[in-house]
Amino acid sequence: MEITIRTATPQDAKALLAIYAPYIQNTAITFEYVVPSVQEFQNRILHILQNYPYLVAETEDKIIGYAYASAFGERAAYAWTAEVSIYVEQNHRKRGVGKKLYQALEKALQAQNMINLIACVADTEQEDAHLTKNSLHFHLHMGYQIAGTLHQCGYKFHKWYNIVHLEKYIRSHPIEPSPVKRPQYTLQNRKRE
Repeated sequence: MEITIRTATPQDAKALLAIYAPYIQNTAITFEYVVPSVQEFQNRILHILQNYPYLVAETEDKIIGYAYASAFGERAAYAWTAEVSIYVEQNHRKRGVGKKLYQALEKALQAQNMINLIACVADTEQEDAHLTKNSLHFHLHMGYQIAGTLHQCGYKFHKWYNIVHLEKYIRSHPIEPSPVKRPQYTLQNRKRE
């Protein structure tokens, strides 16, 4: 299966929402309860693209996954730290899509002079119909390290779930870090990676 990675556009919102909605409706992977509208999702994409990469994976012109970065914190000292998120269409999981997306996302973030990546992953002591440890294992496989756990902080499907914070450094930590750059694309340029 040939996978192409490119920058997302607001026009991708419907396809991305089709991937994301089952995670909201059937899993505790996201703590969101209600599927957003296409317009809301377009706004989210536009908001992210102002400062961070938002990437989609395609095969045969069908979007099968997406990944993006966002602000970890609002204070100036967090400028070199980004939170990462990824969602892969259910039928394409465990086929290398997530790995390709994260590799491209890391490359884009390195070009912006980002240093720290944070992933917040839902976790449970006992796997159930709504949550397995697949996401946690994927991030560990991608080189993330567990930084800590917030216990029973998310309630969904009549159960309390944990959040595991994972971190990964994609650059060294210099005394004077280079300024963070804006993403290197425009919405008119659907850059292929």
